Amino acid sequence: MKQFKLDWLILPVVGMLLVVGSWHLVAGKKVVTKDAEGNVASETRTGLIPALPNVVETWQASRIYIVEPFAKRGEMDQGIARFTWYSLILVAKGYALALIIGTPIGFFLGLSKMFTKTFDPIIQILRPVSPLAWLPLGLVLFLDAGKDAGTLGALFTIAICSMWPTVLNTAVGVRAIPQDYLNVAKVLKLSRTQTLFKVLIPATLPYMFTGFRLSLGIAWLVIVAAEMLTGRPGVGGFLWQEYNALIYEHIILSIITIGLVGFVLDRLMSLIEARFKSI
Repeated sequence: MKQFKLDWLILPVVGMLLVVGSWHLVAGKKVVTKDAEGNVASETRTGLIPALPNVVETWQASRIYIVEPFAKRGEMDQGIARFTWYSLILVAKGYALALIIGTPIGFFLGLSKMFTKTFDPIIQILRPVSPLAWLPLGLVLFLDAGKDAGTLGALFTIAICSMWPTVLNTAVGVRAIPQDYLNVAKVLKLSRTQTLFKVLIPATLPYMFTGFRLSLGIAWLVIVAAEMLTGRPGVGGFLWQEYNALIYEHIILSIITIGLVGFVLDRLMSLIEARFKSI
């Protein structure tokens, strides 16, 4: 029990305190100079990185977004939880689309050498393309959708960028299935559908979930870039708006939010993956 608390509670807290302390040390500090009458004569910033807000300044400037997380004062002036919710909804849709498209492609790659020889070069060409390159194409494809063009373009970008880990890990899992499993299916005279659901999918599931987990992480990364470019409400859109307004405290709030949500999503997928592997 003591070792568990040390590894899973104390050490992470110590690590976070060290990071926050380092941030506060290198961040800037506002210095106010007053005249003889007590009026503010000038304001300057000092420190290793003067423009970087410190912990206290970040909290003071971002407090309203945190203590009122679901408030809506305007389209781009909302609580941080509401912005996060907008982003998560779009990620869920794009991620689901990525799994629906990517999983069957992975099975085809794993089962058919001809399919692999035909499409693997195309996959390897498309896989490294940045979401910043895909999004303009997505906007062009859905240009006739009017006000929904940004949302549909973002969905397209999330799906095409995040499906590759699912495709590749599913293919690896199918290829790793022992031939004995398939021989037993033939002996039992299972149909193709029965072989798929009783042999292929159960045997490939651990590999598939590894791909699902990686795809979810990429989907969350892509949504931030998509919102920044389209200007739609969400964590990424809020970050880009505050960057243009030179409100650096809110940029830090957005970065922390993006990291925390990504961490939670990864932990949830890890728990689901462990659960399925134990069945």
